[in-house]
Amino acid sequence: MTTVQRGGGPRSLGASLLDQVLAETLDPAYAQAARAREARAAGEPAPPPRRWSRGAPAVAAVMAVAGVLLAVTYDQAAAGAQGREQVRATLVAEVEGESETTDGLAADLEALRADVTAARDAALAATVVGQRALDRLEDAELAAGALPVSGPGLLVTLADAEPDADEDPVGGTAEADPRGQVRDGDLQLVVNALWAAGAEAVSINGQRLGPTTAIRFAGEAVLVDFRPVTNPYLVSAVGDPATLRGRFLASPEVGALAVISETYGLRFEFAQEDELSLPVGSPPELRSAVPVSEVPPAPAPEPAPGG
Repeated sequence: MTTVQRGGGPRSLGASLLDQVLAETLDPAYAQAARAREARAAGEPAPPPRRWSRGAPAVAAVMAVAGVLLAVTYDQAAAGAQGREQVRATLVAEVEGESETTDGLAADLEALRADVTAARDAALAATVVGQRALDRLEDAELAAGALPVSGPGLLVTLADAEPDADEDPVGGTAEADPRGQVRDGDLQLVVNALWAAGAEAVSINGQRLGPTTAIRFAGEAVLVDFRPVTNPYLVSAVGDPATLRGRFLASPEVGALAVISETYGLRFEFAQEDELSLPVGSPPELRSAVPVSEVPPAPAPEPAPGG
């Protein structure tokens, strides 16, 4: 519905009501009293009382409808927020329940693995041949990271560079320089230098390293054996502390890492520790095995010529 304005084209009813509301900011009764005082002061008859504008009921109706819409919108927003919170709570409960189930299965697996290991050791220790095989197996398990290790060693710490004073961590106006973050190659340099220095066992943030362990960079996370580790990175190496320290500092990998740390502000520290505890690594995959009784005997040495 439209109304015709003098000297112009059609104009919407909503616009005319808005102009009326803005124009009549003074209550009509006050405006009438002011005109009566002006007329009395000029000696003129008082103007007749002004009747209530016909647009006032429409304005009241518009305001009422706006209030109803506002209330409905608020109710819908509140209901949506409550629904999202319920969905989130449900998902959190499911994740916690599955995590408990996984932890329980992992504990059962460790207990069963311990039972199998005890039965295997008892069976092998019953014979001389089995005892020799058990000794070789223990050496292999130690090299594969399948046994826990504790003792003195070296603790190396790598950490991202501290944020710049000009950066705004709240507003996020400045992004952190990616060159100031520890990369997978930095950790590989440290680990290779420790192995070369004579480390008996190595771990990163509690993740034991084995012969097939990979250190990779995925997105913004460093993965050790496909498990994420976070900043700061603590590299523990069990071995003779003095030997490890001397050989570690003399390695070219540490020299290259020292240059990188100095250039980009990485934190690179090391310390000798009297006691380090390294957990068991990921269980190795059994590729082939034969019973000890079926191992073919070693061939007899050939007789010497002319003997």
